[in-house]
Amino acid sequence: MKVGYARTSTHDQVAGLEAQLRELTAGGCEKLFKEQVSSMAEARPALDAAIDWVREGDELVATKIDRLARSVADLLRIVQAVRAKGATLYIGNLGRINGDPMGSLLLNVLGAIAQFEREMMLERQREGIAKARADGKYKGRAPTARAKAAEVLQLAGEGVSKAEIARRLGIGEASVYRILRDEKI
Repeated sequence: MKVGYARTSTHDQVAGLEAQLRELTAGGCEKLFKEQVSSMAEARPALDAAIDWVREGDELVATKIDRLARSVADLLRIVQAVRAKGATLYIGNLGRINGDPMGSLLLNVLGAIAQFEREMMLERQREGIAKARADGKYKGRAPTARAKAAEVLQLAGEGVSKAEIARRLGIGEASVYRILRDEKI
């Protein structure tokens, strides 16, 4: 049985996830596991479930190496777990990963390149954020509760409970307490 695994890093990448699922289905996968979680996340429950699901003679299929693993070490751990179950691994843009020396070499080299690409992308992202901060263009998210401080103070002055203030204004109760504490009310 072919078992497919699809992953995107964020919930916003719907089209990417759908494209992977189409490719896996077209490739004959009968069972699909999907998740939208960063590869840097500690837990990838769908991947763990897919590895747990495969049995001897099955094939775990992913569309690309970077959809499957976060590093060479992670890739090797996944390969070892799949092989321990008596199954094989198939990566769409690489083909079937078997245990021969040439396949292992290819897997390590391509895994290292994928890891390198990811690290370079993250470095460029950090540099871009630092430059945007220096230019005053990157300020992070706007504080929502602080913007409603006047409304919090008005409602508190009217005798409305802190929980009710939070509910009415759509902010956390801790934010209400913080605003009132800062204003010494």
